[in-house]
Amino acid sequence: MSSNITLYTWSTANGIKVSITLEELGLPYKTEGIDISSSSNPQKEEWFLKINPNGRIPALLDGSQRVFESGAIMTYLVDKYDTERKISYAPGTPEHVEQTSWLMFQMAGLGPMQGQANHFRLFANTRSDYAIQRYVNETRRLYSVLESRLKESPYLAGEKYTIADIASFSWVRSAPVSLEIDLSEFPAVKKWVEEIDKRAAVQKGVDVPHAMTPEQKAEIFRNFRAKIDAMTTSDQH
Repeated sequence: MSSNITLYTWSTANGIKVSITLEELGLPYKTEGIDISSSSNPQKEEWFLKINPNGRIPALLDGSQRVFESGAIMTYLVDKYDTERKISYAPGTPEHVEQTSWLMFQMAGLGPMQGQANHFRLFANTRSDYAIQRYVNETRRLYSVLESRLKESPYLAGEKYTIADIASFSWVRSAPVSLEIDLSEFPAVKKWVEEIDKRAAVQKGVDVPHAMTPEQKAEIFRNFRAKIDAMTTSDQH
């Protein structure tokens, strides 16, 4: 399948959502790494803001067509390229509605809440036990929503693995090493994560734009948590 796709991304949950989707569809694409941890803030440079006015990764160019926001990119890719419906359901079907609902669940709920949990537990320049507890607990609550669904359905949208699964998987997979959430609390979720993690396209997609070993990732997150833990609590309200 021909395409002229360039993916602007970094190794984050939102970034790998798109690289996994591209790999699952077997689409050729170029990758431009945008190091969002760099003090130079490449995602705020004028050239990049022409691709994503919000100055966030991931973003995508397909020829002259720009697409930004990870959920929009995933939807665009399956609408245009998933003619065999490998990882999506056809518009107008009940399953497509379910797929969209779970995709929005991740975009509006799981991503923002776990993102805040990550911020306060790993990256903040001040320690707030209240914020850590609030957002980690809300992340766990959202995992319980996934658990309820996955107890009754093998995948979020129904009998088939879709972009809805890719979206939430990309966040949940990191929770044990980033937030120390034991997925054994959510056995259906744990099984779902383990099954998705075995897919060849997923294994390729999670290493875009660069690969790290599980041990390297665990060490990075341990260091971030230790830095927060060494701080004096500044906010108990």
